[in-house]
Amino acid sequence: MTTNRIVIVGASLAGAKAAEELRTKGYEGEVVLIGAEQELPYERPPLSKEYLRGESQRADAQVHPEEFYRDNSIELRLGVTVTEIDPSQGSVKLGSGELVLFDNLLLCTGAHPRELKIPGAELEGIHYLRTLNDCDALRQRFAKGGHLAVVGGGWIGSEVAACARQQGLAVTMVIDEELPNAAVFGPEIGEFYRDVHRQHGVELVLGDGAVAFAGESSVSGVHTRSGRVVECDFVVAGVGAVVNAGLAQAAGIEVENGILVDSQLRSSAPNVFAAGDVANAWHPFYEQRIRIEHWANALNQAPAAARSMLGGEEPYEELPYFYSDQYDVGMEYSGHPGPEDEVVFRGSRTDGEFVAFWLDDGRVTAGMNVNVWDVNDQVQALIRSRQQIDVKALTDPDTPLASLLG
Repeated sequence: MTTNRIVIVGASLAGAKAAEELRTKGYEGEVVLIGAEQELPYERPPLSKEYLRGESQRADAQVHPEEFYRDNSIELRLGVTVTEIDPSQGSVKLGSGELVLFDNLLLCTGAHPRELKIPGAELEGIHYLRTLNDCDALRQRFAKGGHLAVVGGGWIGSEVAACARQQGLAVTMVIDEELPNAAVFGPEIGEFYRDVHRQHGVELVLGDGAVAFAGESSVSGVHTRSGRVVECDFVVAGVGAVVNAGLAQAAGIEVENGILVDSQLRSSAPNVFAAGDVANAWHPFYEQRIRIEHWANALNQAPAAARSMLGGEEPYEELPYFYSDQYDVGMEYSGHPGPEDEVVFRGSRTDGEFVAFWLDDGRVTAGMNVNVWDVNDQVQALIRSRQQIDVKALTDPDTPLASLLG
């Protein structure tokens, strides 16, 4: 059935950018953007940074103001859940029972925080951070002061810990691994961020994961594997995310660590596409599937999916990109290194200004610039070149990165 309608499930950054791209590229059919939250589509990075600290307004996180959707004839259906999709019939079923037909469907359903399944997990005062409402609750709790225990040493936990310290709270981080983020970036970067947090007054409990929460009705402490009890007034758990691929899986669409899509973001159902956190996409540059849970991927991948729905054949091959701000330390990261890649440094980790490069047989696979700016384009160019690079020149701050490209 031809409906001249594209439906987007997930009124997120990805969903909003896809809807925008459809209109930018001249699509004149109906665009229906469906979101479970009552909020206008918004960006998530401020939730663990400036909005959490009270330095920006709620509206600042919005992708577009409300009138944008009206002016562009985008039907925005908020506070609405989708319970079923049927690719063969070209329909989505809403929680109300209503069926909405489509020619093409884009799933931008994202992910949700992984919950800790340990004794005491039901106690009050244990927070997860994913939505604006989550952040509002956490802001209110920050205002009361006290001692925060952060469980998990990934970027969400690290950025929340930094915000809490900047708001004057006492903070203890309980991290199962020996170093924060070491599983992703290796011990050298883990040691750097460990030291950054310690320098700002965070107590780190390393290599000693949480096994239970203490408390009567509300949390009062974290029991660790070694038998230690970290006393606290509230907790933020940042222990990863679970991809929201259930709708696709129930519809018989191929799912493995997300919705499997090709380089044009098309799933195993030809009229269903996916983008953002939920998409496990074939990446032509890396010749493998990659699923990325970062802002830049939602920003760039969803418009690419929109173009594909309109008949475009250009593959999506943006390099993975991520950024983080903690205290006075800002960083950008590009690439996709292998687990055995060597790490070398340009600049001083002690001074907190450096660029880290991951190398495979002398070829740059990833780069992280920390408090060094305007080099990300050169880092990405080095990655794309696949050239073997002179490591001495690469690590010499006086050698322009652009000069290394033959």
